[in-house]
Amino acid sequence: MTKIELQRYRQELMDLGKRLRGETSDGRQEVLRKTGGGASGNLSNVPTHPADLASDNYEQETAVSLLENQEQILEQAAAAMQRIDQGTFGKCQECGREISTERLRAVPYTPHCLECARRLEPAGPRYQSRGNQ
Repeated sequence: MTKIELQRYRQELMDLGKRLRGETSDGRQEVLRKTGGGASGNLSNVPTHPADLASDNYEQETAVSLLENQEQILEQAAAAMQRIDQGTFGKCQECGREISTERLRAVPYTPHCLECARRLEPAGPRYQSRGNQ
């Protein structure tokens, strides 16, 4: 990989980090926000209907999940920057082969080639056979 390509990936990772740090900050505010209350005209911040509670819980769980995902990508981007510094960026950490340019363009922080990523991906319920359900 050329120095120009590495500089381009470094800049892309830095831009991604800046964007995600802003979104993470906004996400934390969303997670910590109080539901109901003054702006809605309620006397307290506690929803009074069970459906409101469920809806608020769902929204908060979704926000927490998104926040966790953004933080994970930030960590992976930082690790990719370290790999650039160490001269190992673009090589699969599992098998040592070159990661395809297409994959790096799509996921510049990836530590694995597509084959290893597929093999390492945890098998979820969709991969279980009918006998295991």
